[in-house]
Amino acid sequence: MSDTISEMKQRLAVLAPEHIEIVDESALHAGHAGARSGGGHYQLTLIAAAFTGQNSMARHRAIYQALGDLMTTRIHALSITALAPSEL
Repeated sequence: MSDTISEMKQRLAVLAPEHIEIVDESALHAGHAGARSGGGHYQLTLIAAAFTGQNSMARHRAIYQALGDLMTTRIHALSITALAPSEL
C-alpha cells in the first residue's frame, strides 16, 4: 500500500468508516499534467454512518475536509463514492 493511500485512510478514520477502499489509478493517467507534478489519481469508496441524512455535496465536503492538504499536494484527482450503510 502506498504512503499516500495509508495517509488517506488514516485521515478518513475521523469519519468512522464501516468500509473504505482506495484504488490508485495514477498509472492510467501517465503523462497527464497532474501526474507530472506528482499528484495521484484515486478512486475512493467510503461507507459511513456519518453520511446518513447528508446529500452528496455534504459528504464530499466532509471527505475533502478530512483529507485536508493532501487534496492540494499528493492528490490531483479523486473519484468519490460515499454512502450511508442504509444505502447498500
